Amino acid sequence: MASDLHTHTNFSDGSFSPEELLSAAKKLNLKYLGITDHDTVDAISHLYENGLYPNKGIRIIPGIEFRANNPDHDVHIVGYNIDIYNGTLQDKLNEITESRWERFSEIMQRLQENGFQIKEADVLKIANTSKSIGRSHIARAMVKGGFYKTVREVFENMLQKGKPAYVPRYLPEFDEIVDLIHNCGGIAVLAHPKLIGDDNLVEEICSSGKIESLEVFYPKHTPEDTANYIQLAKKYNLLLTGGSDFHGIASRYVKELGEFTIEDQFAEKFYQPE
Repeated sequence: MASDLHTHTNFSDGSFSPEELLSAAKKLNLKYLGITDHDTVDAISHLYENGLYPNKGIRIIPGIEFRANNPDHDVHIVGYNIDIYNGTLQDKLNEITESRWERFSEIMQRLQENGFQIKEADVLKIANTSKSIGRSHIARAMVKGGFYKTVREVFENMLQKGKPAYVPRYLPEFDEIVDLIHNCGGIAVLAHPKLIGDDNLVEEICSSGKIESLEVFYPKHTPEDTANYIQLAKKYNLLLTGGSDFHGIASRYVKELGEFTIEDQFAEKFYQPE
C-alpha cells in the first residue's frame, strides 16, 4: 500500500471537497492520508462532524500548513496530529482569516482600479467553502472571466510581488507557528525544503531543535534532492515524511491523487489512533 501526507481540499485552495478527497484516496487504497489545508482545519472538523473521521477505510492524519514570515524565502511549516479544536489555534486561525479577507478586498480594489471588471462574488464562487481566500482563487476567477489565459499569466502580470495588484499579507513568525503546533500536541515539519531556495537556511532550521520532521519526499525534488534531504534529516534525527501537495487543479503538479505517494513505513510514524 501507499500513503500521501500532503493534500489540500476546497476548504483552502484545493478543488476537492473533503468527501471527494477521501473517496479518491479510498479508491487508490491509500493507507494513510494527511489533510494539510493552508491556515485552516475546517476540512478535518467537517469530516469529524459528519461522522467521516475517524474512518475505518483510511487512516486520516489531521494537519495544517502555515507559511512563515520571511522576507527572502518561502518557508512553509506543516503540523501533524494537531488538536483541531484547540482554543489558541482557533484564535490564531481567525486572526489569519481576517487578515486574508482584508488583503482580498484590497487586491480586488487594485484590480478594478487597473480596469478589470471583476467582482468579489466572482472570486467567492471559485473559493466555494474556503475561508482562506488567496491569490490563487483570484487568479482562477480572472482566467474564468477571460482576462487572462492562465493562472501563471495573472500572477506574472498582476498578482506577484512588484505587480500592480500585489498586496503583502500577514504571516506569523516561524517560532510562533512551531510553538502553536506544539501547544496543540502536534509534530512540526519543514515542508518542501527545495522550494525554499536556500539549503543553508534549510539546515539552519533542521539543526535548530524546533522541528521534528523534514518533508524529504516531494514531487518537485529530484532523486539527488531527496537523497540529500534524507541525509540531512538523519543528521539531525528528524522523521522522514512526504506527500504530493495535491490540490486537484489541472495547472498544478501533481494533477491526480496517487501520482506521487510515500511508503507506509514513513507515514505510520505520524498516525495516532483516535
